[in-house]
Amino acid sequence: MSALGDVLSELRTAPRQGTGLRIVRIANFVTPASGGLRTALRELGAGYRAAGHEPVLIVPGEPGQSGTVAAGGTSGLGIRDELTDQGRVITLPGPVLPGTGGYRVLADRRRLQHLLRALAPDRLEVSDRTTLRWTGEWARRARVPAVMVSHESVDGVLRTWGVPQPVARAAADRLNSRTAHAYSRVVCTTEWAAAEFTRVGARNVVRAPLGVDLAAWHPECRSEELRRRCAGRAAVLMVLCSRLSPEKRPGRALDALAELRRRGIDAALVVAGDGPLRARLEARARAERLPAAFLGHLADRSRLAALQASADLCLAPGPAETFGLAALEALACGTPVVASAASALAGLVGRGGDTALDDGSSFADAVQRVLSRPEEPRRTAARHRAEGYGWQPAVEAFLAAHDAPGPMDLAAGAPAPAYPTSPRGGW
Repeated sequence: MSALGDVLSELRTAPRQGTGLRIVRIANFVTPASGGLRTALRELGAGYRAAGHEPVLIVPGEPGQSGTVAAGGTSGLGIRDELTDQGRVITLPGPVLPGTGGYRVLADRRRLQHLLRALAPDRLEVSDRTTLRWTGEWARRARVPAVMVSHESVDGVLRTWGVPQPVARAAADRLNSRTAHAYSRVVCTTEWAAAEFTRVGARNVVRAPLGVDLAAWHPECRSEELRRRCAGRAAVLMVLCSRLSPEKRPGRALDALAELRRRGIDAALVVAGDGPLRARLEARARAERLPAAFLGHLADRSRLAALQASADLCLAPGPAETFGLAALEALACGTPVVASAASALAGLVGRGGDTALDDGSSFADAVQRVLSRPEEPRRTAARHRAEGYGWQPAVEAFLAAHDAPGPMDLAAGAPAPAYPTSPRGGW
């Protein structure tokens, strides 16, 4: 047997217990410093596990050194296998995608196919509709119901990269048609995200919102001492929690800060996040003498929650956001959000904040409108908006998209439903 075969034989799990399904999830563009996608994968995996299923997550990572591939170990081929709160996490070596600030991808299709066969999933859930779209065809041949989760708007991302709208729309339509054809179902987190699939006539689209930990992100996380350290003498403290990459439009936060200060508003900005634009943004803040502090990625969830709760406003300028977990966390902390009017957050924020066009002046206008409201009502409204988005309803919606039994069904010993398949692979 080859070295790869040795590794894969060790990766085969023990006989399954109970009636739960093995839900194998595959995701690219996940790093230890990732934000929303990493959070969603963790919370959904933990929810699947709590419901009695067996979640297995496959992600790319750095090449390993040596050791065994038993749970918690690393193989000589760099394959890591760990048991975590979100279930089993298997990391395969993957190259860095240039220009993304460290994101890796699962580029070895043969290795991933061998691993999928070894795991023998009951369901497949994929979170990358570009480089991993081939997994839909694999699942069809293996007669495994497969779901693609749409975490981004292709149309929106292409436009943020400067692609003309007609070209971006045509390219998105082609990609989305192929995605809908390749998978049994496409899961979209908002109506806004689903729009580009319904535009091409896809009939296998389901809606499943994401959520927020309403106990970990709460107004009581607010720290006056932290606020004083971050704001200094400034009267208004704004926070940006985002990956610092072009499609997130982080420069709009600096545009808004500069415009507010030009108008005589003593505002400061704290940026939590990292990415390929960080050095450029820091250089701009220094050159323009803007009171902006860049903290990098905050791995400590309690520290991040305290920062969000201590700010007066959270800025969410990304025009292609299909949900916006960082903004939802800020709302849960009672912090109003000013979001891009072009993104899905425009429908999520509601009275919990305001929206703006894609320029600094418009964001400054929205900030002033929010600040003109009494503090207590505006913070109460923000928390109220978040309370409709707990993780338990999100887990239930995703399990429903898989036609997977819920906790009560599993406790009663109900089998998983049978899947009628269509020639296109859909349910």
